[in-house]
Amino acid sequence: MRQVILDTSFILTSIRQKIDFFLWFQHEGFQIVIPDQVIDELMGLGAQLALNILEKNKFTLIKMPGKDADSAIINFARKNPKAIVATLDRELQKKIKNKKMIIRGRKKLEII
Repeated sequence: MRQVILDTSFILTSIRQKIDFFLWFQHEGFQIVIPDQVIDELMGLGAQLALNILEKNKFTLIKMPGKDADSAIINFARKNPKAIVATLDRELQKKIKNKKMIIRGRKKLEII
């Protein structure tokens, strides 16, 4: 099963634009992976809606070394070169060699 690791920016933007990324990833056969640092960031931002949506869906919570979500995602991407990184953070996109999942336009998910 292919893996996709989600960044805070991807989750928040998807929710803001009403994109059901869980349904899309499930339909495409992806295992969703979220580092605990992303959950911490969402809690710190007070993003309760995002946390509620995550709670109602199936994903794998992982513990990765790294002081913040970006470090954890970079570590995961290096250890899992075939994993797709779902992020809208351009700085993070530059730091990883893996394929990326982005939001094109307002509703279209795309792997680049």
